[in-house]
Amino acid sequence: MNIALWIIQGLLALLFISAGTTKLQYEKAKKSLPWVSNHSKGFIAFIGMVEVLGGIGLILPLALGIVPILTPLAALGLLLIMVFATIFHAKRGEYKAIVTNVIIIGLALLVAIVRF
Repeated sequence: MNIALWIIQGLLALLFISAGTTKLQYEKAKKSLPWVSNHSKGFIAFIGMVEVLGGIGLILPLALGIVPILTPLAALGLLLIMVFATIFHAKRGEYKAIVTNVIIIGLALLVAIVRF
């Protein structure tokens, strides 16, 4: 179970670091994410930074043994981001994105529960 959990954490970390890095490059994000144009550069950068830090938080604290409680807390924080993303996409009628969000929510919840 521990190996499977590390794999899930790694995949989630890659996903969030990649998505966050894209959002930190505002012009690139505008091209690939149509909703970005409707929001300020600062807001998008904030979301991107939180995603990058959350992705790092899924791995490093537990792997290094330095304040390992931060790993499940990072999972909960990313879960919360995805809940808000689900609501956002539902309001926009982007139902394909909601399915992906729900899967990510489930994986983040699994990490949070098992790592606590």
